[in-house]
Parts: sequence; structure tokens; C-alpha cells
Amino acid sequence: MTVDPRIAAITARIVERSKPSRELYLHRVRNAAAKGVHRSVLGCGNLAHGFAVCSPSEKVALSGDTVPNLGIITSYNDMLSAHQPFETYPAMIREAAAEAGGIAQVAGGVPAMCDGVTQGQPGMELSLFSRDLIAMAAGIGLSHNMFDSTVYLGVCDKIVPGLMIAAMTFGHLPAVFIPAGPMTTGLPNDEKARVRQLYAEGKIGRDELLDAESKSYHGPGTCTFYGTANSNQMVMEIMGFHMPGASFINPGTPLRDALTREATKRALAITALGNEFTPAGEMIDERSIVNGVIGLHATGGSTNHTMHLVAMARAAGIMLTWQDISELSDIIPLLARVYPNGLADVNHFHAAGGIGYLIGQLLKNGMIHEDVRTVFGHGLQAYAIDVKLGENGTVARERAPDVSHDPKVLATIDKPFQATGGLKMLTGNLGKAVIKISAVKPERHIIEAPAKIFHDQASLNDAFKEGKLEGDFVAVVRFQGPKANGMPELHKLTTVLGILQDRGQMVALITDGRMSGASGKVPSAIHMTPEAKDGGPISRIREGDIIRLDATTGKINVLVSDAELDAREPAEADLSGNEFGMGRELFAPFRAMTGAAEHGASVFFH
Repeated sequence: MTVDPRIAAITARIVERSKPSRELYLHRVRNAAAKGVHRSVLGCGNLAHGFAVCSPSEKVALSGDTVPNLGIITSYNDMLSAHQPFETYPAMIREAAAEAGGIAQVAGGVPAMCDGVTQGQPGMELSLFSRDLIAMAAGIGLSHNMFDSTVYLGVCDKIVPGLMIAAMTFGHLPAVFIPAGPMTTGLPNDEKARVRQLYAEGKIGRDELLDAESKSYHGPGTCTFYGTANSNQMVMEIMGFHMPGASFINPGTPLRDALTREATKRALAITALGNEFTPAGEMIDERSIVNGVIGLHATGGSTNHTMHLVAMARAAGIMLTWQDISELSDIIPLLARVYPNGLADVNHFHAAGGIGYLIGQLLKNGMIHEDVRTVFGHGLQAYAIDVKLGENGTVARERAPDVSHDPKVLATIDKPFQATGGLKMLTGNLGKAVIKISAVKPERHIIEAPAKIFHDQASLNDAFKEGKLEGDFVAVVRFQGPKANGMPELHKLTTVLGILQDRGQMVALITDGRMSGASGKVPSAIHMTPEAKDGGPISRIREGDIIRLDATTGKINVLVSDAELDAREPAEADLSGNEFGMGRELFAPFRAMTGAAEHGASVFFH
């Protein structure tokens, strides 16, 4: 089935807008691919350094140009549950590469920080910038020019987007992304949220809270709620960078290992030395990016991807905008209910049919581009599958079912959970923002209330404890943008605002900071740009100003005249406390150089 004309029109608009940058990008990719790796003509000292620790047979192989060498970029560390499984992957990849007649080397490691650990802590102010640092670190590993293909081992929030930026920068090389999968289901996410609220209200103590948190986050793999980490996995699969069905298989299982070995062999099969050369920068195109956005809307995915997808696209010369994302949201129905947009976790999502079922539904109804290149071959139909363990430890696939195994978790396009996607852009006299509405009840899509102003989330939480947050209000938490303090997630606000909403108050949030993939039931206009540090209109809001947030029309305004708003002096904030400690001083150049949220909040793209 051909793609919906509305989707085709948006895609064509992106193609037209991207022509100058995309043509320049492809020219560079093709020039780099034409030069090849040519290890045999490296200086002898260069090559000797590159394979010094290899076996004699590997050295002989790498001395020529006929044996492919696979570069591994890994985000392994053994503190973070999502990345700990990668400890054993290099040995597995080297073994699988040898079976396929190739060689594999760890080209480099990249940092992987956990927003779950740093929530509300100083380290969170490094989080968003770690994405660009990861891209740079991967670039250093690949700069040795020893490799014919690459595999990227990464899962969580900033890691996969950073690795994707690196993969596009080295777009003349094939790139296969290998996930580690989610941890098994622990304490249900709604129960965890309930315990958090009880703790915030002072009804239970820290021991009870820690016990609940430990039962939620209890083993290897990603957290099981549908935040940025699991949104990353969906996006990479629907854009064709995973092997079909790879995203949500639990760590330490035979199928997980079989998929890793298969991905290794596929990465070697698509080098320039074979007949299926698939350089990553040419494989991806505007249709692939649109498919990623469509997947995000259909699943109610992470708000962070309104920045990450923009930055990832720009790394390939593709100019995606918030307007494109918002218009696609008006077309794509919400087909998944996964926490915080439902009670199920990602294991339930996978068991209900998962990404294979979702892609099948979208393809059947012309809601996604099928005619795209992937690391698996040509066409997205190959991803509308159910993956299983086959004979002798291989991977077996069969067509995904046409019927959801759990209609409460995965719906059909004929009867979606809601007619539109989960993410929208808001515009008005305060600038631009994004809002995730998939978990917000319809009666809260429009809120008009006076502003209460804060310059950090701790101040709002203190006001809550002191009983000062009475009545209806819009919390304005500003000076939280990338230039101010690195744009930390303000996830500590979720519980407090949720409690007030449950008490019957009409509350909303406006911020130039982030709320992460866990953005939930409180209407939150986030990523406001221009940010307060840049003198954006959010810095001119005064205590008590009436603010109207209308997610139905995509509007956000402070209800004062343009003349009055323009005449006001921007507020100022003392940000000196954000400049030092926990490594924040090392990131001063990033804060100074970063672009706006709508352009990806990146030091690379403005």
C-alpha cells in the first residue's frame, strides 16, 4: 500500500528543505566511501599499531584488503543495568565475526550515564551534553580508519542518539545497532508511582520507598517503563538499524545472543567488500526519519526525541523541524498503551505483538514508508515480524500477527487509543514548546490559570512542602535550558504536580527544561525556546500572569498585550551554583556553544 498522501507531502517538504545540506552530506559520504579503508597502504608503523594485539593469522588478514574488519563502539559499564550486559558482547562478536570470515576489534568505548541515578542531582546537568560527547568519543575510536563496518552497543537516553550522530558522521561505513534488551518485569510501574506519591506526602518513609524502587529496578537491562531508553530501541528498529525484532528481547537469553551473532554477521555482509554495500549515511533518508517520528507518535514515545531526532537527522543533512513532528502527530493514531501512558511495561508490549505488530498495522494502513533501505535489506515489510529462537541457536522469524495479543496494550488503527499521536508543538507569544498528551486526560488539554514562578525544581518542591501551592496555577520553571544549566530533566516535579492534580487542582507546567520520556498525566509545555537565559519571553512572565495552554489548538500564551510583554525587562537568575561541581565546570564550553532546543540542543547544529 502506498503511504498516506499527507505523510508523503510532509516527507516531500522535508526533502525539499534538506536539499542543500543533504546533497553536501552525501557528496562527502560518497567521497569517503570511494577512498575505502585500504589498510594495505597504511604506513607500516600505522598498521602495526592497529593490529599489535591481534593473533598472527589476524595480522596476515588485516595486512590486505580482502578480509573485513568490524569496529565495535561500546557503552559498556557495570554500574548501569542497561549497559552491564554488553560486558560479554565483544567476545561474542569476535567469535561470530570469525565464523563469517571477518575480524572484529573494539574501536572505542563511550560514556554512558543514567538519568535515573542523576535525577535531581548536579550530575543531571551533564546528561544532555553527554549525547554530543558520546558522538565525539565514538568519532575518536573510528578515526583510526581501520574498519570496513561498525556495530554500536548502546541502549539508554543520550547514548543511542550520540552513537547515531557518530554513525552519520562516519556515514561511509555500514552501521548496525545492537541492543541489550529490557530487564524482566518487576514491581508494576503504577505501584511504584503510588509509593512515590505516598513518600512525597510524608505517609511512608525512605525504607519503604527504597524497597519499592529496588523491586522496580532489579536486574540487568533497561528500565521497563516506556521512557527515552525504550523509545530509542523502537526508533532504531523502525528506522532499520536493528535486526528485525531485536529491540525488546531480555538480556542473557539464547535469543538475545542469537540476535547479537546475527547482527555481527550482517554488519560484515554489508561492507564494500561484498555485493550488498550499505553505507549508513546513504541507507538513511528523509523517509527513514519520518518513520522514526511516526513510530514515536504511534507508541506515545519520549519527548526527548523532539530534540534527539532533530539532531540525528541533521547529522545526515536532513532538516527535520518541530512543525513536521507536530503535523505528523495529527495524522498518526496512538496504538500503544505502555507506562506512563498505560499500565503495561515494555515486556507486556512485546508479548502483545511488539514492534512487529505495530509496523504491520502501520504498513497495512499506509501510515508509514515501506520503501526504505535497512541493514536487513530493502523494505520495512521485513520488520513486520515475530522473532523466535530457531534451530541450532539461530534466529527464526514469522509474519507478525494481524491481531493484538492484548488489546489493552496494542490497538488497531481502526480502533486506536486516540486518533492522534502523543506529541505536539505549542506556539504563541511565549515562543515554541512541545507537549506530550498521550497520558493527559482530554479535560486537561486546556488550562488557563495564574503563573507561579520558580527558577529551579527544588524551589517548587519546597513550596509544596510548605503548603504554598494552593488553587489552580501554571508552574513556570525557567532558567533550565541548555545554555543556562545543560537542560536537566525535571522529573522530580512529576510526583508533586501529580499529587496536586489528584487533589482536584488544575495545574500545568511551562519550562525551558526537560521532563524526559516519563512525562505523564500533568500537561507540561517543555523545551520552551527561546530559553530564559537567551532572554526569551518565558523570562518576561510575572507572578500571577494568566497563562493559557491549549493542547487542542497547539497554542500557549501569556494573556498580556504584546506591547506590555515586549516592554518588560527579562528576569535574571543567579546561575553560579550550576557552574562547578560534579564535572559541570568541564562543560562550560558546551553551555556557551549549544544551539536551541528546536534545533536539537546540540553544540554541532544551530
